[in-house]
Amino acid sequence: MTSHCMVSLSLSTGWSIPGSLSFNVGTAGAKVFSGPAVEEFGHTVQQFRNHQGKWLLVGSPWSGYNQDRKGDVYKCEIRGASSGCQRLNLQNSVSISTVSNVNVNMSLGLTLTRTATEDTFMTCGPLWAQKCGSQYYYPGICAENSLLFSPLIKTCGGPMDIAIVLDGSNSIYPWPPVVAFLKKLLENLDIGPDNTQVSIIQYAVDPAFEFHLDSHKTKDSIIAAAAKIPQKSGLETNTFRAIEFARCVSAFLPTNGARPGASKVMVVVTDGESHDKGLKDDVIGKCEQEKITRFGIAVLGYYIRNDIDTKNLIAEIKSIASTPTDRYFFNVSAEEALLEIAGTLGDRIFNIEGTGKGGDFQMEMSQVGFSAHQTKKQNMMMLGAVGAYGWSGTVVHYTPQKSDIFPKTAFENILEDRNHSSLLGYSVTTLNDGSMEYYVAGAPRSNHTGQVIVYIINSKGQPTVIDSQRGDQIGSYYGSVLCPLDVDKDGVSDILLVGAPMFMNEQKKETGKVYLLSFTKGILSDQGILKGPSPADNARFGMSISAVPDLNMDGYSDVVVGAPLEDNNRGVIYVFNGDKKKLRTQCSQKILGSQLDPALKYFGRSLDANSDLNDDTIPDVSVGAYGKVVQLWSRGLAVVTMRANFNPDKINILSKTCRVSGRLVSCFNTTVCFSSTFRPKIPVGPVALRYNLTLDADLQSSRVTSRGQFSNLERVLQRDIRVSTGEVCDTYEVFVQVKRDNMNWFDDGLLNEVPTHILQVYFNIHSYPLCIVLSKMSVVFCSSSKMLVSFKNKRLSFTVSVTNKKENAYNTRVMATYSKNLFYASITPPSDETEVKCSSTRETRSLSCQVGYPALRKNQEVTFLINFDFNLNQLQTEADVSFEALSDSTEVNPSDNQASISIPVHYDSEIALSREANLNFYVVDMDNEVKTTVNTFNDIGPELKFSLKVSTGNFPVNIAYLTVSLPSYTAGGNPLLYVTGVNTAPAGDVSCEVDSLVNPLKISEKPYTSSFSKENLMGTEELNCKTAKCQPMKCVLKDMGMMSDFFVNMTTRIWNGTFAAVSIDRQINLFLIIYIKPGMKGEIPVGVIVGSVIGGLLLLALVIGLLWKVCASLLHFMM
Repeated sequence: MTSHCMVSLSLSTGWSIPGSLSFNVGTAGAKVFSGPAVEEFGHTVQQFRNHQGKWLLVGSPWSGYNQDRKGDVYKCEIRGASSGCQRLNLQNSVSISTVSNVNVNMSLGLTLTRTATEDTFMTCGPLWAQKCGSQYYYPGICAENSLLFSPLIKTCGGPMDIAIVLDGSNSIYPWPPVVAFLKKLLENLDIGPDNTQVSIIQYAVDPAFEFHLDSHKTKDSIIAAAAKIPQKSGLETNTFRAIEFARCVSAFLPTNGARPGASKVMVVVTDGESHDKGLKDDVIGKCEQEKITRFGIAVLGYYIRNDIDTKNLIAEIKSIASTPTDRYFFNVSAEEALLEIAGTLGDRIFNIEGTGKGGDFQMEMSQVGFSAHQTKKQNMMMLGAVGAYGWSGTVVHYTPQKSDIFPKTAFENILEDRNHSSLLGYSVTTLNDGSMEYYVAGAPRSNHTGQVIVYIINSKGQPTVIDSQRGDQIGSYYGSVLCPLDVDKDGVSDILLVGAPMFMNEQKKETGKVYLLSFTKGILSDQGILKGPSPADNARFGMSISAVPDLNMDGYSDVVVGAPLEDNNRGVIYVFNGDKKKLRTQCSQKILGSQLDPALKYFGRSLDANSDLNDDTIPDVSVGAYGKVVQLWSRGLAVVTMRANFNPDKINILSKTCRVSGRLVSCFNTTVCFSSTFRPKIPVGPVALRYNLTLDADLQSSRVTSRGQFSNLERVLQRDIRVSTGEVCDTYEVFVQVKRDNMNWFDDGLLNEVPTHILQVYFNIHSYPLCIVLSKMSVVFCSSSKMLVSFKNKRLSFTVSVTNKKENAYNTRVMATYSKNLFYASITPPSDETEVKCSSTRETRSLSCQVGYPALRKNQEVTFLINFDFNLNQLQTEADVSFEALSDSTEVNPSDNQASISIPVHYDSEIALSREANLNFYVVDMDNEVKTTVNTFNDIGPELKFSLKVSTGNFPVNIAYLTVSLPSYTAGGNPLLYVTGVNTAPAGDVSCEVDSLVNPLKISEKPYTSSFSKENLMGTEELNCKTAKCQPMKCVLKDMGMMSDFFVNMTTRIWNGTFAAVSIDRQINLFLIIYIKPGMKGEIPVGVIVGSVIGGLLLLALVIGLLWKVCASLLHFMM
């Protein structure tokens, strides 16, 4: 009976077509149109066709720079040989006769779009302004061929009656600055019978008219009259009588020029507290009833000059001003400062004119036309108005018959704006579900993260929000670009692409991001993102997105995405192909602008790929750059298919019939065949392609050994071939390498561009339905039971023996796991040359060793060494290793195939001690007189200095103890060494107990009388702690890092008197030899015992007795 243990060997084929590389937007022959870069030529681009031909329309919104930025549109002829473009000169024709036009900076061409009529286009200048007096509104303007329209154009100002109530009392000084203030204020107002009228009333004790509301019809006339107003003068300031006079008696009466329905505004200017403040509540209350808007201006000059507290004056003028007072109250330090607030006061009055209530701007700064989109079903133009409602923004629905302008409340709740300036309308588009058209608007600053809103128009003609999606990063400008896509061309929108071009990655680069949202009945759902530029680049991927009807002729719509900052601001575009109802997130083509023209900048800032411009039935791609537009031509597509077969289709790896490098191996033949079809169907071949054959294609790493080789002894083979409509085949021989296989089948569900084919390989096992094995493993630790680890001794070896007692054991392997204080180092192979291959995975601290692959034979024993090294960065008390022997056969007794070993570990501290001394010998002169009264250290004897250095090695030490024993007295009690000083370094890490040791006799502070007794030292060879009395000094060394030095420095004196009193031969002059030597170490072992892990740090508890002895010997020398 034969059973087959199956494995797989996969063959992957990839190919490339020079100049196409499996995509079809051509770069050769690209046509580059040039225009003035300073005018932002290339900011927008649209493909356009009419009865005259096919063109590119290019927006240049700063056309006219640097005199102005009116903007314009250029047309570039596709068919002609010229690379220049013709300006359409639209800027000079953009003028609406009924208003005062300001088109200096209107930025015409900022928006450029197709319309419902094939031979027309629309462009907008969102910064087009109309002037009302000295004030400007920015409603924006759009032009569709010769038709001009501005949906939000308004009648300037509206009627407004203003009464200026002016304090002319004696305290106002000087007067000319007051007149200058009046002139400047009047210059900022739109004076005229249908707009603004002004009356001036001057008062001190009593009020009087300077002129009435209808006294002057023009601005020049009223300014001239105001310039001649003299100061009234007076000793009192009756402010509230003057306000009542202006309100009731004359200023706002029809007989003095007041107009029914006109807004009433009063400006009160005074420099002192009123003498009639009792009238305040009644007068101001009546002003409120008659809805008179009041500005109060306090001139503080008189109070400041006379050092009077201004608090009461300011409070009074605030009570006159309308609320909120921060909008309607002013104060200036002197009359001369009035001129500084005239402009601001005019703006506040203009605010009343513009909004009708002195509140926030509504549509006055709307900038309609910032974005535009032609709807399909309603034949209506969506126009973004980002400046509407104080930059919250809105969308205007425009038809030639009417313009639908939605109130602020229409989108207020969904935006949750709270003064965040959402910029709704930055982008607009529509989505279709087959029966209904949904409107979509982007608000890239909504809540700072950006937002996309989907809405419909209800039966009342107002927006009803269906759904919205928010961005996930502040400042990313999510929603600034929108692109709907009907992938399968069934009339139903499948995907909405949302650009967030300023999305910043973790490396603080503005790579940009494009989100994919699926669409179902108005509901958006996240479908991931497109894979774009490298995270190391600023790219602004998604700054432009354009849908393409079908680039690769597979029946599905595609997408082109611009990244204008990629490649050091030269720019890149990406092509993504549709697939059924989805979009492939991996690009099929990446085109660098620098490859087309090295001078290109910001290639990809704008895109259009809607039309076929060269009549080959394939849409072409138009790309805007800085000062240039590039026309790329799509090319025909050759769809190459490949098939592969194997002969034989199954092989037995134990059957070896081929010879490679002198050894027999298994082998087989593979045949790969290519054929091609063409899109469009007109053949353009043959196709020259280069293909790669890869064995074991599922093994992605280049370091993995493949199970097969071609004749070049590599797993990859590359060949060139020419393919037409007929099939072309090549045959290759493949050699099978012996390699462990985990029996994993390889899934061939790759992209259809890279086919993969699988060959089955099997082991032939005779006579038994199952592979039954009796195997046994033993492991021997090759060192002693305790391991002392040092920098020079860090190898840990195990002898592993694997024995098979029964039938062949296939795919035998030894698995090992080890503790984190070990590294796998190497193996020592078996002496019988049985192949053992090991590989380790550091992350999981595991080791896998193949033993005798493909099979361990019956009664075969394999012995080899596995070597580990200690990881000196991970100090632990034990080293743990677990072994297990496995095979693909059935094991009778698995329990004897496992072994676990735990080895205690000590680490050598590697501490070294050294010393230096300032004396090598000392001469004892018996004739010198010994001083018994000691006043200074010099009276004792010569100075002996020595330094002890403790040096650490490759391991940190938490704490160590150093004991220094000093021979201080002889056995008879005579003093030997007197310690005068001890210092340590580093001072914070080394400390010694020296209180009773250093200068215990307080010498130098008071005289000390010494005495010495006779003593016989002739039989003493050495003065040490056995022959003399020693005094210990204990030191503690803390936080001893690796490779560090620590010092204990001592200064002592040798007692002359002791050596003068000893019993020796007086006929011979003597030398006293002083030396320092290391004593015997204590009973604590050299090895450092590892302590516990505290707070994540491995602390070493070190207790070492380090005993150093200072010995003195008397050696006799003949002088």
